[in-house]
Amino acid sequence: MTELMIALEQIEKEKGIAKEIIIEAIEKSLIDACKKDFGKSDNVTVNMDRETGAIEVFAAKTVVEEVTDEATELSIEKALMISKKHKVGDIVNIEITPKNFGRIAAQQARSVIVQTIKEEEKKALYDHFYCKEKDVVTGVVQRYVGKNISVSLDDKMDALLMENEQVKSEHYRPTDRIKLYIVEVKETNKGPKVIVSRTHPELVKRLFEKEVTEVADGTVEIKSISREAGSRSKIAVWSNDPNVDPVGACVGMNGNRVNTIVDDLKGEKIDIITWSEDPAIFIENALSPSKVVDVRVDVEEKSAQVVVPDYQLSLAIGKEGQNARLAARLTGYKIDIKSESQAREAYGYEYDDYDEYDDYDEYDDYDEENYEE
Repeated sequence: MTELMIALEQIEKEKGIAKEIIIEAIEKSLIDACKKDFGKSDNVTVNMDRETGAIEVFAAKTVVEEVTDEATELSIEKALMISKKHKVGDIVNIEITPKNFGRIAAQQARSVIVQTIKEEEKKALYDHFYCKEKDVVTGVVQRYVGKNISVSLDDKMDALLMENEQVKSEHYRPTDRIKLYIVEVKETNKGPKVIVSRTHPELVKRLFEKEVTEVADGTVEIKSISREAGSRSKIAVWSNDPNVDPVGACVGMNGNRVNTIVDDLKGEKIDIITWSEDPAIFIENALSPSKVVDVRVDVEEKSAQVVVPDYQLSLAIGKEGQNARLAARLTGYKIDIKSESQAREAYGYEYDDYDEYDDYDEYDDYDEENYEE
């Protein structure tokens, strides 16, 4: 059995599975094997020497006047032959190691080692990815499985990027490296199952945490995110340090930080705006890049009426309503956008006090399509 101990030590070094875990599993399996020989195993213990690997089987038997069950009882006469101190009612451990137990033990040990290695590898995989749940990992595209994509995660296991978690505009080839958000890690009979996504809004947040030091250390907070994956995202940021510009920190010098994230998202546009506890200011910022003339908020109804310059209406609403839609999700408010002329007709509002918006000659050639591109 010395060879067994050498093998266990080698497994411990190569697989990182503690020798003691395998030994305990072998002892348990041998107890179950004893049930075949003795009819029961409740009173049986198996001891495996941690140095030599020698195995001994003991049965705990109760000392009685008259034996009715030889598997669990020992006569007082035989007990006294072992020790003069024994008396009726004592529990005595009797060695019952079968003659052919070495062969049985070897077979059991082989089976247990294989099974234990599989289980421990599954557990190690689960632990590895469970620690990364709600975080970002790099995946390497392997192949298409129907409309799903098989990706290798951390060179440790494959996961399926399901069709509903893919960005429709993105197409991949084998060996492409992509950033993925781990939505959930589940334990199954076949091992851990990792659910990944390219569309989850938290993917954007985690990428900023990894790229922007001020976000990672908590100086800058990402208060909310709205996303239409593959097209555009809006994030609202706030600085806990008055000396740190939250938008500037996220954009980076010459846009290097946000551009890195845009590259990871395959060109998805990202609007970074300043969060405010004042809902009117927050909504105004959220509708960027459009200028806003007036915001009137109903906090109880979580709704807002927004007025923008006539020529900026299409920019405020965005292509197919995207800018307004993302702003509404970002702020949590239902936003009704009207141009100045529409507001005058609908509400009778006048905006004579907003002289700063009177001169927009520089925008005379504005083209919504060019902006979107």
